[in-house]
Amino acid sequence: MKKINTPLDVPKTKKKEYEKNYRLSTNSNGNMFLIAGDQKIEHLNDDFWGANISPEDANPEHLFKISNASKDGILATNLGLIAKYGEKYSKQPYIVKINAKTNIGPNEEKNSSKPLWDVEDVVKFKKDSGLNITGIGYTVYLGHKHEGELLREATQAIFKAHQNGLIFVLWMYPRGKGIKENDIHTIAGGAGVAASLGTDFVKVKYPYHLKNKKEAAEKYKEVIQAAGLTKIICVGGSQRKEKDIIDFLKIQIKAGTHGIAVGRNMHQRDLKDSKVLAKKIETVLSTKK
Repeated sequence: MKKINTPLDVPKTKKKEYEKNYRLSTNSNGNMFLIAGDQKIEHLNDDFWGANISPEDANPEHLFKISNASKDGILATNLGLIAKYGEKYSKQPYIVKINAKTNIGPNEEKNSSKPLWDVEDVVKFKKDSGLNITGIGYTVYLGHKHEGELLREATQAIFKAHQNGLIFVLWMYPRGKGIKENDIHTIAGGAGVAASLGTDFVKVKYPYHLKNKKEAAEKYKEVIQAAGLTKIICVGGSQRKEKDIIDFLKIQIKAGTHGIAVGRNMHQRDLKDSKVLAKKIETVLSTKK
């Protein structure tokens, strides 16, 4: 990995800890393999029970088994689950997702800006538990009626995380009436906002719907350039075939992204198939940056 660009809001006394957490989060090559487990709140049980979903996914521990079996994966989930299963999976690195909302009722009325856990809570839990908590995650919905509060809370959380030597991952989703969520230009705008807030990584959408894959990847460079020194992680999206996931990932990395966030495409498979997929993802992400 090239020299880590440590932000100036990381105190000198925390620089080594920040760089250690950065390397743990990216397997020391700059690419992040984020296993998303925050849907337990976000999507309730819709993503964990039903047709074409492994029965193993009904149990929250399945998330931990998958991440533990992967070589480079970092599990992003809520602090409550980490507190319950962390002792058994103590070697696993974690990103703690601090805000959330469910999918019950009209989303436009919900204010998820106030974190369920503060950065200080995470720092204390990390110290008390001794777990490999390397960073914090937070979702911003651009265009939402509560956008102002979301942006402020995210900014404060990023600053506090850096002050404590933790990295930060923003989930950045433009969303609302009349907003084209999958439009590359709109996604690039969100990436630019994420860079302005100071996050280390930003999880954004990718135009999987476009038929010309090469042309889409070329246009997607607008997103990567808009993010500057903030690194782009593409969402995995809805369930798709293993080959499609890997093919898209290769295109994304070649375009200049630095990782992938896989949720449903990982945990809805059984542990055996998840291991196979994880290994193939890790092979692609092992490209040195």
